[in-house]
Amino acid sequence: MPDTRPAYAGLWPRTVAFALDYLVIATYLIVLVGLGLLGQHFAPSLAAAIFGGPLSGEAAGLLLVTLPVTLYFALNESGPCQATWGKQRRGLRLQTLKGERLGLGRALGRTALKFVPWELAHACIWQMSFAGPAPSPLVVLGFALVWLLVGANALSVVVSRQRQALYDWLAGTVVVRG
Repeated sequence: MPDTRPAYAGLWPRTVAFALDYLVIATYLIVLVGLGLLGQHFAPSLAAAIFGGPLSGEAAGLLLVTLPVTLYFALNESGPCQATWGKQRRGLRLQTLKGERLGLGRALGRTALKFVPWELAHACIWQMSFAGPAPSPLVVLGFALVWLLVGANALSVVVSRQRQALYDWLAGTVVVRG
């Protein structure tokens, strides 16, 4: 009798898929930086108002970077291919533990959990850029938490039977081959 269990994707295929997806993200970021430079040149007071403080800069980053990237992942992973462009290139797809396609809400929740370290790092960078010569102990703690979460997610993929990151475990999802 053939084994019908799915082939779960390990850390390396998932990392390569994310690196490929980052090419898409980097292209978007390059366009965004170009628009930002134009805005800074033609409307410097508007650019200063948007990016001139740690809270306004973080809010702008959340709306201009994190939200579009989150939508890229959630819409693609809940769509018919069940995969982002990078996952498709690596022959991977995302599914529920029962083998079903994710709904958009679940995909958004999973992606939000996945990007908690990303957004925490952004918040720490914004705080650090306005902190002066010595960053706050909270910023240092924030960066430590970022690396702890990244490491815990990677370790979880390596050691769990179904190769789930912590955010997959919380969302009830798996990344599979094929």
